[in-house]
Formats: sequence, structure tokens, C-alpha cells
Amino acid sequence: MGATLVPQLHKAEWVGDRIVKVDHAGEHGAVCIYTTQIAMARWRAPSLLGELTEFREHERRHRGIFAAELTRRGVRRCRSYWLCAAGGLTLGLLTGLVGRRAISATTVAIETVVLRHLEAQLEELDTVDPEAVLALQTIIADERAHLDQATEHQTQDGLIERLIGIIVSCSTEFVIWQGMRL
Repeated sequence: MGATLVPQLHKAEWVGDRIVKVDHAGEHGAVCIYTTQIAMARWRAPSLLGELTEFREHERRHRGIFAAELTRRGVRRCRSYWLCAAGGLTLGLLTGLVGRRAISATTVAIETVVLRHLEAQLEELDTVDPEAVLALQTIIADERAHLDQATEHQTQDGLIERLIGIIVSCSTEFVIWQGMRL
């Protein structure tokens, strides 16, 4: 019995490390998205500037929480960190150029996927990695608030919103999937 428990504990530790690494990279991507959306919103959606700035500050704090957890574990950041940055900068630039509807649709799509993953991660790590669970619990309320606020801005469910929703959701799922394998 003891022999089977040891491999499970090592696997749980590895999974917790991997989740924290991928979530850290994702938060970096989110900071990049909001940074370029803020730059474009000055021109295309000035009414969103305050909210986007607030969201970016939340994401910076989240990235810091995961960075501290990586340091505590003695684990290097995910190899997808710079991929998330490049993708975030590109996505933020493109959606920011389109304007308010695209910015809100992007936040709704990303936060929907992210919240689903965070909740699944909580379940997976609940009894095996309390430090990772605490880090996840610390940010979930902010992510939910981002989703709720962006959803309020969506007064239309037009082609732009649907296309962005599909593309961004699939891209976010792929980046998470890929990050777990790098």
C-alpha cells in the first residue's frame, strides 16, 4: 500500500508544479493582452480604459502570486511564458483595434475558459497541494468579476462577438493544453 502512495504523491506534486507554471504563463499573457488593449482603447474605446487598467492590475497581482509560488517550489517558469506574451500582445492589439465589442468579447471568451480550468484545477489539487489551491482561490473572484463586467458590456451577440468567442476560446484552450505539455 505504501509503495503505491509514493508515486501518487510525486505525480500530485508534479501536477501542482505544472499547473502553477502554466497559470503563471497565462497571467503573463493576460497582462500583455490588457496592455495592448489599453493602448488601442485610448483611440478606439476610451470608455473602457479604467476597467482595462484595473483588470491589468489584477492580472499583474495574479502573475506575482504564481511567481512567488514558483519560487517557493524552486521551479522555473513554463516554457510557454514568452509564447503567451507574444500571443497576448497580438490578441490585445487586434481586438483593441476593432474596438469595444471585440475587447469585451475577448475578455468573456478568455475568462470563461480560464474559470472552467481554475475550478477543475481546484478539484484536482484539493487534497494534495494546499499551497496551489490557496494561490488559485486567491484569484478566482477577480477572474469572475472580469467575466461579469465584460458580459455586461456585450449588448449584442453579433458576428464579431461569436467569431471572437470561438477563436479566442479555442486559442486559449490550445495554449493551456500546450503549456501542460511543454
